Amino acid sequence: MGFYSYFRISKPSVGKVPEAEVSRTYRRLRSQTFWGVTVAYSLFYVCRMAMSVVKQPLIDDGILSAGQLGLIGSALLFVYAVGKFVNGFIADYCNIRRFMAWGLFISSLVNLLMGALGLFDGVPAILLFALFAVLWGANGWVQSMGSPPGVISLSRWFPLKERGTWYSIFSATPYLGKFLSFNLIGLVVGWAGWQWGFLFAAACGLVGSLVILLLVSDTPESKGLPSVQELSGEQTRKADTLPVRELQKYVFKHPGIWVIALSSAFIYVTQYAVSGWGVLFLQKGKEFSLESANQIIAFAESFGIAGTVLAGWLSDRLFKGNRVTPVVLSGLACLLALGLFLFTRGGYLANVAYVSLFSLAIGVVFCIVAGLMALDIVPRKATGSALGIVGISSYVAAGIQDIVSGFMIQSGSASGTYDFVPVALFWMAACLISFLLPVWGWKHLKKKVVED
Repeated sequence: MGFYSYFRISKPSVGKVPEAEVSRTYRRLRSQTFWGVTVAYSLFYVCRMAMSVVKQPLIDDGILSAGQLGLIGSALLFVYAVGKFVNGFIADYCNIRRFMAWGLFISSLVNLLMGALGLFDGVPAILLFALFAVLWGANGWVQSMGSPPGVISLSRWFPLKERGTWYSIFSATPYLGKFLSFNLIGLVVGWAGWQWGFLFAAACGLVGSLVILLLVSDTPESKGLPSVQELSGEQTRKADTLPVRELQKYVFKHPGIWVIALSSAFIYVTQYAVSGWGVLFLQKGKEFSLESANQIIAFAESFGIAGTVLAGWLSDRLFKGNRVTPVVLSGLACLLALGLFLFTRGGYLANVAYVSLFSLAIGVVFCIVAGLMALDIVPRKATGSALGIVGISSYVAAGIQDIVSGFMIQSGSASGTYDFVPVALFWMAACLISFLLPVWGWKHLKKKVVED
């Protein structure tokens, strides 16, 4: 079997499920696929967030500086940005089960290599920096093989009327992955050293690869079932009859997608600022221990889960499909919470409250802007390409943030004490822009890529 044949979308099965068993089989396979990609994608994040947890031990041991860590972090984000754009377009044609499983498997191998490198004594710091940058950049590419297949699985298995609810649950997986990372990897690092944080992440990635292979199915048709349109009784729309390539061209030219992409870029600047540098900020800016700092940021990620799940209900039920109002209200709450976190001291519980409100609010903004707004205007067969456009904008911005934040923090620590005010203002500005852009570009967001 050739490379192309191995990864291309599954052909319809010759054997068909008996009509009496279609409904039960469809619901079983749909449930397995959804929870398979959801659990696996949360473990993608464990393989991505290990570096954020080990930053302080690397700095304290004199192995790497904050500026070098910013460059390493940006290597993943820049490569991820390009990879998500490319793999988003490719994934529309792919077997999502195989595509996603291989991405997570290779990501786990990267973490394994980085942990193993740390166990060897005598590796020069400059060589370790170069190797970490290359490996973490490679991790960025395979990490980009996670999100597109996950979202495409929703398009292939769920009807339009249910997709918003399930998408909001799937969108919580990054927060679940970060929560697991800051808690579990934090414990491992505190107990055994930073090298074992990477090794633990590698083990989690291997488990996730097995979950995908055991639970995820590519398409209903590949399992002898009718298409999701037939199963749900959806009417065939114009977009369903057009070739994927033509739909992807429509998506690329649609101004609403680029409004979403820009807004998502600033959301990611803010999100990755807190998740990537929050532990260091709490340690150096507020004098918390590594354990307490990890716990506080972990709380933020757990409330992000609630925010993304809440987003679908807020937008669909409370605001009757209005996407802008919950974005503005949540954005203001996010800005307030971030300001309290960055510019007031407070104790352990106060900081837990600040980051929890921040993560809850930005979870709503992220899910609606980068998810539901895009799904509202994008045809089912072009979901991956839309994700690619949003992804490259988001992660280029996140990568720039990592470099800028790293060097701003490093320059603010020249005298031995840390001055976080300049970088805090940078993060606040990004937060404000993130929820103002959808309001400014609302007229573009109301028009679908292809009218029914």
